[in-house]
Amino acid sequence: MRADAVIGDLAAFGPFFAVQTHLPGSIPHEPWHAMNELVEGPDVLMDRVAAVRVRLAVASGQSPDGVELRVAASVTHLGLVARLVSPALAVAVISGEMLEVDLEATRWQRVVGGAFPLSVLRPADTDASGPDAHPELLTGLLARRVLDGPVRDLVEATAALSVSRHVLWGNVASAIHGAASMIATRQPAWANRSRVIASLLLDQPPLRDTSVASVAGGFRRRSCCLIYRAVPKAARAVCGDCVLSIDPAA
Repeated sequence: MRADAVIGDLAAFGPFFAVQTHLPGSIPHEPWHAMNELVEGPDVLMDRVAAVRVRLAVASGQSPDGVELRVAASVTHLGLVARLVSPALAVAVISGEMLEVDLEATRWQRVVGGAFPLSVLRPADTDASGPDAHPELLTGLLARRVLDGPVRDLVEATAALSVSRHVLWGNVASAIHGAASMIATRQPAWANRSRVIASLLLDQPPLRDTSVASVAGGFRRRSCCLIYRAVPKAARAVCGDCVLSIDPAA
C-alpha cells in the first residue's frame, strides 16, 4: 500500500496519528502555521509551554506558578514529538515509505490539549520500497529523516528551557514505544513489524540507554517526563513506563 493511501487511514490508530496533507510550495494560512516556528524563535515555544503549564495547573488545582517551568516544557515536548513520530512510524511500517515531517514543510495548529491538527506534504509519486522493505533499512531512514531532523531540533529547543536532554530523549523513546504499541493494538497484523522497527530505533545512538525492556517484555524508560511534579504530593502518580514506577516483573 502506498503512503498516500495509508495517510487516509491513519486516524484509525488514534488522534496522534491522523494527518492532513498540503501541496509543496503552498502558503500556510490561519489557523495553520509552519512548525519550524517552534525552533526558530523562543516566543512560540514559550507560549505553548505557558499554555500547557496553565492546563497542568488547572488539572491539579493549583496556580500556574505551582507548576515548574521545566515540567511544563517537558510535557510540551513529549506531545510535540509524539505528534510527529506516530504518523511517521505508522506510514513506514505499513507502506515502507517515509512521511515528510521536516519542520519547515510541516504545518500545525496551535491547539492546546490532546493531538493538535497536523498537515504534512502530500507524498510524491516516487518508487515505493513497499511494505516488505527490510526493517533495518526503514530504521535507518527514520533515524536520519525524523530523529536527526525535526525531533533533534525540538530536543535542542526545549533543552534551552532547562530540561535535561536525558529526559527529552527519554520522551522520544516513550513516544516511539507508545506509537508502536498503539499500531500493534489497533492492527495486530502489523504488530511484529512495528515492534521490530521501534526496537531498532531505540537502539540508535540518540536513544540507546534511554530505556530498558523488562523480563516480561515490557518497556521502561530510564528517565521521567516530570509530569508527576505537577501533581500535589498527596495525589502523585507516575506513567506506566516511568523509571519511578514499580514493575514487579522487571
